[in-house]
Amino acid sequence: MSDCIFCKIVDGEIPSEKVYEDDKVVAFNDVNPQSPVHILVIPKRHISSVKEIDDDNSHLVSHIHLVINKIAKDKGLYEKGFRIVNNCGEDGGQTVNHLHYHLLGGRQLKWPPG
Repeated sequence: MSDCIFCKIVDGEIPSEKVYEDDKVVAFNDVNPQSPVHILVIPKRHISSVKEIDDDNSHLVSHIHLVINKIAKDKGLYEKGFRIVNNCGEDGGQTVNHLHYHLLGGRQLKWPPG
């Protein structure tokens, strides 16, 4: 989608601080971090939200979780813990209509989040 900011990051039109990339996903530092480590993990293929996960693209979700585990280990979060967040829809707090997961860590996270 040409107006999608995350698609523009995938295509290299918008710069980002990438921490991981492969043929399926890109992970980059959030520009407005909410914790010492705040990384967004997105599929390269445009999927608007969790509501669009189906049999054709569900493999991307498991791959994203494998990538999150790798990044958590690389960033030193794996032993003490981390949070994975996916916002879905307006009431869920989704502000970019491209499936994405927030990897948060590096401090004690509170619950409920807000």
